[in-house]
Amino acid sequence: MQAHKSGFVSILGRPNAGKSTLLNALVGQKVAIVADKPQTTRTAIQGVMTEPEAQVIFIDTPGIHRSTSAINKRMMDAVRNSLEERDLLIFVVDSSKPFTKEDEMALSVLRPNGPPVLAVFNKLDALESKQTLLPLIEEYRKRFAFEEYLPVSALSGDALGDMRDQVIRRLPEGPEYFPPDHVTDQPARFLAAELIREKILQATRQEIPHSTTVVVDKWEEAPHILRIYATIFVERDGQKGIVIGAKGAMLKRIGTVAREEMEKLFDTRIHLDLHVKVEPGWREKTAFLNSLDWRTMAGRDEH
Repeated sequence: MQAHKSGFVSILGRPNAGKSTLLNALVGQKVAIVADKPQTTRTAIQGVMTEPEAQVIFIDTPGIHRSTSAINKRMMDAVRNSLEERDLLIFVVDSSKPFTKEDEMALSVLRPNGPPVLAVFNKLDALESKQTLLPLIEEYRKRFAFEEYLPVSALSGDALGDMRDQVIRRLPEGPEYFPPDHVTDQPARFLAAELIREKILQATRQEIPHSTTVVVDKWEEAPHILRIYATIFVERDGQKGIVIGAKGAMLKRIGTVAREEMEKLFDTRIHLDLHVKVEPGWREKTAFLNSLDWRTMAGRDEH
């Protein structure tokens, strides 16, 4: 009888490489928000894949970038912490883009004496020919001794089965750390806030995505309905006007698509109440940033 395997695997890479899409595909459901904006993921997100022969605890991380603001520095701290005490690392590359100095900088976080690393070349679906991938793989091969070089498409699922097998093969024997139905360590309250933020990211442009965050203030569970009250924070009055939109149209649109997805995720009717507030310079305020962490998120629950 084959021994059961388990382990902790961090997913790393540059912004917009498709790390969160990959995590969701591996876990089999949405645990991390997705948008075509850099730095969508702001903290480490856990997703658990349970198979009969193995349990893999994946940790999605913010994109590797040069940190300037306080929030960006926290994001890079999350990346560095994700390198510690891991059985395996997955370094995700956007295979549709050429190698750059930023990619070289991202590779510098990997340590030769650290955990083994798989290079995963994502967005295979965006390539006209797989042959175009060979020079890019060679660029990475010259710079780090990866265990394997795996072309995949997190979006279409192409070659993900082989990637799962490669991950499981390299894990140590171990128990199930979580029940089979456990998929993430994030509470529902944080997932709701993130889904609202995702809809803002998808609906807005320019400076709005980076200047926005969401806090769930109140969470009321009742028979057949969940009432969620949340505040969208921006940094300037002009941004508030954009998020609200003419006669409240933008805010209504964001609320509608967020509510519809929450109803599917939480399997209940949702009443979603959204407000927009200005918090100048929130990305540099330590106390405010602490309140955004789901481990200490402010607010109250009512049942």
